[in-house]
This record gives sequence, C-alpha cells and structure tokens, in this order.
Amino acid sequence: MPELSRRRLCLGLGAAMLAGCRQRQVDPEGPGLLIRGAEVYTAGGLREVDVRSVAGVIAELGPALRERRGDEVIDGRGLLALPGGIDPHVHLSSGDRPPVDEDDYCDNYSDGSRAALAGGVTTIGAMVFPGAGPRPILDAVARHSRSAQAQAMVDVMLHPVVFEPGPRALAALPELRERGHTSVKVFMVTEEFEPRRGEFVELIREAGRRRMLTLLHCEQHSANQRAVDRLVAAGEGSLRNYAASSPVASEVAAVRDAIAIASATGSPIYIVHLSSAPALEECVRARRRGVPVYVETRPMYLHHTRAVYERPEGPLFVGQPPLREEDDVAALWDGLARGLIDTIGSDHAPFSAAEKLSPAATVEAYKPGTPALQMMLPMLFSAGVRGGRLSLDRFVAATSTHAARLFGLFPRKGVIRRGADADITLWDPARTRTIAPAMLQSQAGYDINVGREVEGWPVYTVRRGAIAFAEGTILAEPGSGRLLARGPHQPL
Repeated sequence: MPELSRRRLCLGLGAAMLAGCRQRQVDPEGPGLLIRGAEVYTAGGLREVDVRSVAGVIAELGPALRERRGDEVIDGRGLLALPGGIDPHVHLSSGDRPPVDEDDYCDNYSDGSRAALAGGVTTIGAMVFPGAGPRPILDAVARHSRSAQAQAMVDVMLHPVVFEPGPRALAALPELRERGHTSVKVFMVTEEFEPRRGEFVELIREAGRRRMLTLLHCEQHSANQRAVDRLVAAGEGSLRNYAASSPVASEVAAVRDAIAIASATGSPIYIVHLSSAPALEECVRARRRGVPVYVETRPMYLHHTRAVYERPEGPLFVGQPPLREEDDVAALWDGLARGLIDTIGSDHAPFSAAEKLSPAATVEAYKPGTPALQMMLPMLFSAGVRGGRLSLDRFVAATSTHAARLFGLFPRKGVIRRGADADITLWDPARTRTIAPAMLQSQAGYDINVGREVEGWPVYTVRRGAIAFAEGTILAEPGSGRLLARGPHQPL
C-alpha cells in the first residue's frame, strides 16, 4: 500500500492569477515533492522514474532521484503517474450557499473542487453565464473570478457565455482576450440563436480572429420545440419521454450549421457534449475537408442509454442533449479510441434531488443537468483502459493533453515534463471500488454511476506540487486553487 511519508502539508497557497501558460524553471535544490518509483506517463510512454517538483513545477525526472532536505515523499511503487485531469466543461455557482441569481447549481467552487480532486482532476473549465447591467459578460466574469479565487482548490479557467450577440458582446472580446479568457460559449439551442444567427456568426468570426475558441452547444431550438409540442399534445410530456423531446435530428442540424459557420469564417469551433453517431459523422467529414472543428463528448453518453429515463429516479439524470441508443454509445467509444473525439468533459451541472424530482417537471420545464465531475475519470479508466476499449495514450490525450492545447494551457498543463506544473494523478490500476453515495463530494449527493464497480482508482491527486487528495481525504484548502490566464487556442 503506497504511503504518504508526511501527512501534513503546507497547502495554504493564496489564490493568484497565473501569468501565462509558459513553463517555468526552478531551483532543483529547493524543498519540494518527490514521487518515487511510479510508472510515469511522459511523451515517450510509461517509464519507471522518480518525479520531483519544487515550487509547484516539475524540476526533475529520472531514476533514483536524491531526496532533498524538507521534501515530502510519496511511495509510488505499483502506481501510474498520469497528467492531472482537465475537465473543460463544468457549471458551478458563483456564490456561497444558498445559490444566488441564475447560478442555482448546488455546488460552488469549493464543492466542485472537492469532487474534482477526488476524481483525479486538477483543472476545470467553468461556464460563466452573463448577468444584467451594461457589462453583462465582463461583470459575470469578475464575479466568478472572485468566487474561484476565494473557494477553488483546483485551477480554474473560465468560459464566458454569450446569449446576446451584438456590439456589447463584440466589445467584450478584446478585454476577455487581454485577461486570458481565450474562449467563449454560444448556445445554439436557445430561442434567440436562429433569428440572430448573423450576429452570432460575426461574434464567432471575431473570436477566431483573436485566436479564441468558440464552444457551441449544438441543438436546434425549433426542432426541439416541435418535438416537445408533439409530446405534450399526445399527453406524453413526462420526463420518461425526455429523449424524444430533443431528437438526434436536432443535434445533427445544429452541428451542420456550426460546421457551416466554421467553414465560412475560418474560426475554430469546439462542439460540447456531442451525443450521437450521426452528429459525430458530420464532424468527421468536416475535418476531412479541413474545417477547424473539435469534439467533446460527455461521460454519460459512453456508459448509459435513454433507458435510464424509464427508471423512477430517471429525472435525476436529465441533461442536454439526452442519452441516446446503444449504437450511439458504440460509435462514441469508437470515435474516442480512434481520436475522432478530442476531449471528454463532464458537463457537471448539479441540482438538488428535490429540484430534479419535482412532480411539476415535464419536457416543457425541468432542471437540465446532473453531477458528473467526480466519477468521470474513474469510469473512463475502468471501462476504457482496463476494459480494453481505450489505449492509455488516448486516455491521457482526451482527459488532459488535448484540453491543455485547445484552451491555451500547454505546455504548462497536460503533460509530465520538466518545467510543467506538477499536476499529477497517481492511479492504482488494480484497485477496485463500487461507487457509493458516501464517496460523493458534490452537494447533489447522487450520481448516475452509483452501484457500478470500477477497476483502477485515483489514490493521490497532486495539484502544482501539493498533495491535494490522498487515499480518500481532501487535503487542499479553499483558495489554494488558481484562476488561470490562458494563452491563445492551439490547434491539435
């Protein structure tokens, strides 16, 4: 059993802006953290070497490294040392509990950090919904920045959401770019998108000109509305029928439109939570034509089908887009294994069970989202790497390296090498666990994977050289995470 040689760590690193994404050089003679004897994933594959970090940065990799005075030491024998997970897609409340304003998720940045660390994730990408006032996007970013700096225990990048295109949104882009927020998100599923498509196209064009990445939620509002109207008219508005309220054709139509926009503007796009085989095929064909389109899928879509909605607790797991069919699950696994899907993002959007199970909830009115951050990597490692569906190379790329590149964090994040941040997750590949409610760190208290047995488990999560999670215990303190200022989008 690996042991932490000194349990008490100095983790009270004040939250600060990260000044860019370049690697740093440090004095290897200073005190730090030494990981001994793990199989370490580097650019050359797995190597049994020691890793030593100083001041949060990897200073040395090599066999039998010398322990310096003051070093913390982890016995990594029998463990895999992989780059810390990057979950590029989460939703958290920007305030203390109870949630305030539109951020009515039951997890704040502290809660979300706990779930992340327990699941091997060291960096998250949080969606920032605009507020009211003359500077809705920038004011919301400022609010989330304050919350992340005060509460986070993982590093945080922010994705500002644009609901209202036009002059104010365009005017916000230069300041966002200057502050290191090099991505924006657009919901094609909203009622506003179709009538204001031209303005959204101009926004995406300008974002690309500034080397910013546009995230797109691809569902077509009009198609969804027709489906909902049919269900309600037939007396079938129960959430048992949720999958039919947003058909695959809706996602495909929006993906085609997104690809057309990327092709016309030359701006890179990142399709979030892609759920179906036909939508993936549209993206594959577009990439063959040279269209700059990147694809994220969501863990739910790899492990579950729409049959979940038939269960009494099915409404807990309603999110956008819906769960699909077995053929879609198989196609997404194949796409992930072949590198056609670039990243995996949890779309962690936790609401209380009482809200989700409200008797008033129907396909017309419901809380869209479910907790997924903590079990994203254990489920993927177990079903993918241990299950033979996914190589370790693909696992690391999809859960860390690709997100670091796409979101302007590479080579500071997403890799284990000298000069990079010491973000490392130590996995016991043979350890089995049955997912149980008592394990869960989210305030939601439920997870779609409860009852599943997984093989392979994160036992230590190291964030910038500090052991933030060890053998089931959160060691980090709120405020020890950092708000990340990112560089420009980097093509894969």
